[in-house]
Amino acid sequence: MNNTTITFDKLDLESITNIVTSPKAGAISLFIGITRDNFNGRKVKQLEYEAYTDMAYNELKKICSAIRQKWTVEHIAIHHRLGLVPIGESSVIIAISSAHRKESLNAVEFAIDTLKTTVPIWKKEFFEDGDSEWKENKECGWKK
Repeated sequence: MNNTTITFDKLDLESITNIVTSPKAGAISLFIGITRDNFNGRKVKQLEYEAYTDMAYNELKKICSAIRQKWTVEHIAIHHRLGLVPIGESSVIIAISSAHRKESLNAVEFAIDTLKTTVPIWKKEFFEDGDSEWKENKECGWKK
């Protein structure tokens, strides 16, 4: 089962983990992207995310398909938050279950790396000094 969500709601790690839990799976691997309080020596107050939602969902589906072609996994959940995300809160959670850890660990790394290069979700950083800026995603595939 693939479960992809783009939401303005706070992400709930326990419920996302429950989505991928399976009696056939001996491993659940996770990636949790969290808003940190600094970037390049500057104090960050919060982040804001925007997306081209329809296209983002299509790209997330492609990521799930690619994972299933490369690894034997049970369930995949990729959830990304939009809007304002305060310090310490999750902006993205990826959870993947598999019979053994290697498949889910590799699949999670692939998922976050591919998400950052293909999914049209943009991040704005708000700094404590009142300044803000949209961040360029250096990994982005369409930037070339």
